[in-house]
Amino acid sequence: MKKKIFAALICASMIGCLAATPVLADETVKADGDYKIAVITMDSVDQHWVSLKEGAEEEAKADDVTVDFMAPDVKDDAKQIECINNAVAGGYDALMVAANSEDAVSGALQEAIDAGMKLVYVDSPANVEAEATFSTDNKAAGKTAGEEMIKALEDKGVKDGSIGIVNINNSTNTAIQREAGFREAFEGTDYELLETQFCEGDAAKAQTIAENYITEGVVGIYGTNEGASTGVGNAIKASGSDEIIGVGFDKSDTLKGLIEDGYLVCTMAQNPDQMGKLGVQACIKALNGEDLGGEVTDTGVSVLTKESLAEDGAEETEEAADADDAEEETEEAAE
Repeated sequence: MKKKIFAALICASMIGCLAATPVLADETVKADGDYKIAVITMDSVDQHWVSLKEGAEEEAKADDVTVDFMAPDVKDDAKQIECINNAVAGGYDALMVAANSEDAVSGALQEAIDAGMKLVYVDSPANVEAEATFSTDNKAAGKTAGEEMIKALEDKGVKDGSIGIVNINNSTNTAIQREAGFREAFEGTDYELLETQFCEGDAAKAQTIAENYITEGVVGIYGTNEGASTGVGNAIKASGSDEIIGVGFDKSDTLKGLIEDGYLVCTMAQNPDQMGKLGVQACIKALNGEDLGGEVTDTGVSVLTKESLAEDGAEETEEAADADDAEEETEEAAE
C-alpha cells in the first residue's frame, strides 16, 4: 500500500506540543447514489469510538448518505465478525472498520468485499486490502509516549528502574505498533521494560494489572489505549504515590481529569473525528468508482499535558467571555 501523510504540522518548541497534528482541508464529496455505509469500530463504549462515530455522522449528513454505527458493545472478535456479517446481510454498500484483530476478522471482511462492498479502514486495519486507511502513525506515537516518560523520569532524577506496559491484546495492529514504538524509545537506556500484560481495553482489569506492577516497585507504567490508560491512572491515584510516572494513549474526559490531578503525566491524543470524516469521504469516492490506491493517511496525534490542558481551558474561557461581550453589545445596540 502507498503511504501518504495528508498534511502535518510539526511543532517542537513547547511542552504538550504537537507530534503530528494534521491541517485537514474541508472537502465536499458528492455521492452518485443513495449509499449506505456501516461503521464498525472495536466497541461502542470508548469515547474515542464515539468521537469517530460523530465525525462520520456529521460528514454523512453533509454528503447526503446514510451512516449506521454497528459496533459491538465490547472488544470481541466474534462479536465484530457478527457485525460485519450483519452489514453484508443488510445490503450496505461500504464498510468503515476499525479491526479488533488483524487476522480474526479478515475472513469476514474478504467475504464482504467478495459480495461487492467497499472497505475503508479507520484507526486499525486487518490483513485484507482496503480502498484506503485513515489512522494514527501508532509506532511513532508510541515512541513519543516513551520519550515523554523518559523525560518525566529524568526530571525526577530517576535514571533507571522497571517499567510496566498495559496493552489491549497481542493481536490488534494499533496496540502492537504503540508498544513497539514505546519499547524503541527505551533502547540504549538503563530502564527495564517488564513483560507486557493485557487488559482487553477494560479499565478495571487494567487497574488491577497496574496495581500489581506498582507492588513490584515500578517507576513508570504505560497504557496503550483509553481503557488501559484509565486503569493506569486510577491505580497510581489509589497508590497515593507521586513518584510513579504514568503515560497514556487516547483522549477522554476521564483521562484529562487524571492528567489535571497529576496521576498521569500525559496522553497521546488522536483525532478520531477526522478518521470518521475522511473515512466517509473515502467510502463515497470508492463507491463513485474512484481508485484510491489503498493509500494510508496519518490523521495525527498530539501530546496532552497538564500545561496544554490549562492553556486550552484558558482559551475556551476567553472565547466564552468574548462571546458574552458580543452578545451584550448586540442587545445594547438593539435597545
